Amino acid sequence: MDIINRIWSSWPSFILMGISNIWVTNIALFVTFVFIYMMAVMGNLLLVLLVIADSHLHSPMYFFLSNFSVLEACYTSTVVPQMLTHLLSEERIIPLIRCGIQLYFFLSFGITECFLLSVMSYDRYIAICLPLHYSLTITKKVCISMATVSWVGGLFFSAINTAFTLNLSFGNHNKIDHFLCEMPALVKIAHGDTHQAKMCMSISCLFTLVLPLLLILMSYTRILYSIFGKGSLTGKHKAISTCSSHMMVVSLFFGSVLSIYMQPKSSTSKEYVKMASVFYIIITPALNPLIYSLRNKEVTQALKKLIYKVGDIN
Repeated sequence: MDIINRIWSSWPSFILMGISNIWVTNIALFVTFVFIYMMAVMGNLLLVLLVIADSHLHSPMYFFLSNFSVLEACYTSTVVPQMLTHLLSEERIIPLIRCGIQLYFFLSFGITECFLLSVMSYDRYIAICLPLHYSLTITKKVCISMATVSWVGGLFFSAINTAFTLNLSFGNHNKIDHFLCEMPALVKIAHGDTHQAKMCMSISCLFTLVLPLLLILMSYTRILYSIFGKGSLTGKHKAISTCSSHMMVVSLFFGSVLSIYMQPKSSTSKEYVKMASVFYIIITPALNPLIYSLRNKEVTQALKKLIYKVGDIN
């Protein structure tokens, strides 16, 4: 045990500067973020429960949605509990090993979300543009395969990025001007040559952000062309309603992430980076269940059935 403690203490530690150093502001942020975090976790897990409980939701679209909801609950949980603790603490120290673990899972879930959103857009493309081929193309085996590739892809790209980041030398620079261990923030305080880490980050952004977004845009370009090119008004309205929720989620997530990772660092202030990070790490996961439930009649009906069942049991 003493050996483990000596090894643990020999690793360098970082100081997370957080969002604010004003005590009153931190208290207000703590209360706000606790409420939003509870909404995010409970809302996403409720969606998963509805998909499992209601047989009408046992379709490829809701299979991907349940995967997405689990992902969102995990994604926000990699950062928020620690951030809440640091808001009420004067010491915001995080050892290198914990920082690396947070970085790995944060990147894993974030990259998986990009892949999963592109898979969901492909599912909608087949359903709307090639409806006669849908049952033959999007089979149960294909759904499981696409979801598995999304998760494994996130783990793979995250491992590469985390390895390059933790291989950097930090020297005496241990203050991270952020509320989490994020790759750009760690590269910024690294001591010595950071060219390889920056190159890795750029290539990773190309494959995990830009490419999935291009696939999503291609899918929805074809979808919009199909919707407005033919079909009845009723069919058009139904097609738009099934896609609008996903399009809103894509816009919220990719808009905030790309505004950080694809902007020149010189034109991006520290405050903006923190606020944008709060948006896609905390607020967006809380909004997604509301977007999918309020704009989806099948989900609202499933929720009503679940409420009635709970009421009958009581």
